[in-house]
Amino acid sequence: MAHSNNHPDNKKVAILIEQGVEDVEFTVPYNGLKQAGIEVVVLGSRMNEKYKGKRGKLSIQADGTTTEAIAAEFDAVVIPGGMAPDKMRRNPNTVRFVKEAIQQGKLVAAVCHGPQILIDGDLLKGKQVTGFSAISKDITNAGANYLDEPLVVDGNLITSREPGDLPIFTTAILSRLGYGGKDAALPDEKDTTAQWWKLADAWGGSTKSEIGRGLNTALAGERYSLEALEKYLEKESDGEVKSIFQEIIGNKQAHIEKLETYLQVLGEKPSLGANIANQYAKVKSVLIGSDDIYQLRSALGDVQTGIGDIGNLCAMHTDPVATAIFKEIYQDLLKYEQQLLNLYRARTAAQIQPPKPTTGAAVSM
Repeated sequence: MAHSNNHPDNKKVAILIEQGVEDVEFTVPYNGLKQAGIEVVVLGSRMNEKYKGKRGKLSIQADGTTTEAIAAEFDAVVIPGGMAPDKMRRNPNTVRFVKEAIQQGKLVAAVCHGPQILIDGDLLKGKQVTGFSAISKDITNAGANYLDEPLVVDGNLITSREPGDLPIFTTAILSRLGYGGKDAALPDEKDTTAQWWKLADAWGGSTKSEIGRGLNTALAGERYSLEALEKYLEKESDGEVKSIFQEIIGNKQAHIEKLETYLQVLGEKPSLGANIANQYAKVKSVLIGSDDIYQLRSALGDVQTGIGDIGNLCAMHTDPVATAIFKEIYQDLLKYEQQLLNLYRARTAAQIQPPKPTTGAAVSM
């Protein structure tokens, strides 16, 4: 999807690079800008060094360094995330370069952990900002108002949270650099019905088949845990525990419906693994006894496994819709982990008898 016929004249953008950058958070805006006919300059910390992405998909030589770069020569600066910003923020020349760009009114766009550099430059006070959830408190402590939204624009500052926001993030950058219009076919950045994954795919993000594999991974996990919970429920005798199991079962069914529906929208089908996931749960349930505490602990373990698996999926795809489904499952799992944990602690505490006080024997002199 090349857009060179509609590029804005003489635009020049710096995109920062460091070791451990989140691959797609560099690749998607880089390709989007290049395909629009915009001059893109890659700036690292050191000359003659090849920079590699954290997932091993990216390997690129920088065009120059932030030490020598002059902010006035650029129209915008893009800061990708991953582990790179934690290294970038330790380079005073990188912080200086970004600070000068902000002060000169240049467009500055940061995604995921990218705002860490803005924090070190004391550039967030009074701003509306987003970023990866793990640094939300850091952003707030820097004096900004953190918003959990795909795109936040405050003056010349653009921020987004994660790979799933990248097509919207890149579109926002392009539109503010003067690229767009009827012939360019860029969606409105607030259009929730747009097929954003197609745009991200054209810019080097997740393909439809990759998104489908992610959805099937989540579907397999939800089907497995649904079957396991139904078996736990059959054996459970504690009314309060049965109630929470029933609530989680309903939640799982809703997740499965959303995952299956979006697979259909993409023209993908449930994988073999997703289709037989419940069979694995049936085999496991045979090994589970009728002890209420053991079943409660097994359910807690299943939820914790799900948190780890779905948490990985949340940061792997450049599709806003799939990412939103994964994040909803993740947040629900966190909620149920706490509820199951509270019940588990209450039940195990009730089984522990406090030791009887000992009476000291009289000592004869």
